[in-house]
Amino acid sequence: MASVSEQSSPQEYFRLLLLTVVGQAYTAAGYQLDEKPVQWAGGLFRFIKPLTAGDYGFIEYQLLVYADTLWASGNPSRFRINLIRAAQPNPATPGAVRRTLSALVVEDFGVGILPSADHWWHFRNTDQLGQGLAESGHLTVGYGIPWLAGDLQPPSG
Repeated sequence: MASVSEQSSPQEYFRLLLLTVVGQAYTAAGYQLDEKPVQWAGGLFRFIKPLTAGDYGFIEYQLLVYADTLWASGNPSRFRINLIRAAQPNPATPGAVRRTLSALVVEDFGVGILPSADHWWHFRNTDQLGQGLAESGHLTVGYGIPWLAGDLQPPSG
C-alpha cells in the first residue's frame, strides 16, 4: 500500500484507510473500487459488483470533511454508507433501490447496534476513523452485501 504523506488530501487519506480496513473483505465478496478520482476528490468512494440476476450492487461511502485537513477543525469529519442495487452499472439508473446502511440495519432489520437510522460515523483522528471503518465494514459484510445480493431480506412485519 502506498504511504500517506502530510500533503495527501483528506479524501486520499480516507481512500487509503478505507482500502486498508475493508478493501480485502470487499474484494473477497467480488466488489471493486470504482476508479473515479474526480468522485474521490469530492468524497465519494463507490465499490461495484455485477450481481447474479444481471443487476449491479454498489457500496458507496460518502465522506464529509470539515477542513482542508482531516484533523484541523474542531468539528469531526464524518462518513456514511449508501447501498444501491441497479439494473445497469450506473447507480443513478431509474428504478435503482437505495438504502443507507444504518437505515437497513436499524429500521429494516430492527438491530439497535447504531444510535439511529440516520447514523453517520464521526471521527477526529486516525484511530476513530479506523474504528468507524471497521464497524461499518462489519455491518456491510453482515447485512449490506447479503441484502444487495438478495440473500438476506428484512423480516416482514
